Amino acid sequence: MPGFERFGEEEKKEVNDVLETGILMRYGFDGPRKGIWKAKELEAAIAGKLSVKHVQLVSSGTAALSTAMAALGIGAGDEVIMPCFTFVASFEAMLFSGATPVLVDIDDTLTLDPKAVEAAITPRTKAVMPVHMCGGMADLDALQAICKKHGLLLLEDACQAIGASYKGKYLGTIGDAGTFSFDFVKTVTCAEGGAIMTNNTDVYTKCDGFSDHGHDHLGVDRGADLHPFIGYNFRISELHAAVGLAQWRKLDEFLAIQRATKKTFSEAIAGIPGISFRRFPDPAGDSATFLEIFLPSLEAAQKTAAAMKAAGLPAFHYYDNNWHYLRNWHHLKTAATLSPLPPALKASLEAYQSKTFPQSDALIGRCVCMPINLSWTPGDINTKAAALRKAIESSL
Repeated sequence: MPGFERFGEEEKKEVNDVLETGILMRYGFDGPRKGIWKAKELEAAIAGKLSVKHVQLVSSGTAALSTAMAALGIGAGDEVIMPCFTFVASFEAMLFSGATPVLVDIDDTLTLDPKAVEAAITPRTKAVMPVHMCGGMADLDALQAICKKHGLLLLEDACQAIGASYKGKYLGTIGDAGTFSFDFVKTVTCAEGGAIMTNNTDVYTKCDGFSDHGHDHLGVDRGADLHPFIGYNFRISELHAAVGLAQWRKLDEFLAIQRATKKTFSEAIAGIPGISFRRFPDPAGDSATFLEIFLPSLEAAQKTAAAMKAAGLPAFHYYDNNWHYLRNWHHLKTAATLSPLPPALKASLEAYQSKTFPQSDALIGRCVCMPINLSWTPGDINTKAAALRKAIESSL
């Protein structure tokens, strides 16, 4: 990651196809577009690769989550259990839907702890939303069993895990619905874009309409479409879809590079006393966008991250990160919205000002994540692997 490191003539060709027609919108203008339908083509390519029945492209991963929640009927009065380690878009989309995010601990998978999920279920719980962070996967067997036991929906936020899989099935295709982000720093990028995957035709039909002002898309004249329900403008453009189409065709290449690079780094540091690696419920399914290292303590992780950066290595220590971990989500804890929230929802958010997550703190505090770049040469990889080992050893 990210896919933009591998931009080339393929992306230019797909974009030029659109520019030559002048039709940048994904719907309508059937004649002038001369058979060029990049969004439809990308949806079909994703569905074919992932063996999923339906794919709906939208303008971002956040839009994908918002659309999926609407299609699943998640809204006001509903609680959705999610991890306290994710990207802010996960709870932003939930608040957009009117639902209440219920944040719980992660485990050493860096994803939802099934025990914490079970303990958080109330009569208002509507769904469980695992977030497959940093290219890896949640324990989906355990989470599916919990959802089945309690009659809950399973919505996969696979925005950071394009191409990752779990026991032979691609992440994002296992729950009632799943989502991808194709933003600029994802493994496959459209520059901006997202997708919802589902095997449920009713959910797909609702996603299709909700993301385009409620259009039913049943007629040949867009202006005569009916609107069975209110929707919003979450459409992707043909230009963005064109970039994504070229990128999607390179997915297997990207994954192979990432996995080989991660293997080299892992082997270079595997013998260092005191470190360990993230646990994967299905190691073969790791998309290898990150190398996740657990150090013996918070202090050791802080020193290691600083040493890595000093050596020119990319390093994320999420413990103090503003975007990905609850500790610094002050805008969420204070319910700092531009328009008023329902009082009960606002109170539920403000409760996180005093709520603690010692289990997650201990894990995130000791973890340093190193992104795997697609542009590194074999020489770069060997040099950086040696530098990584030196940075860790110097910090312990």
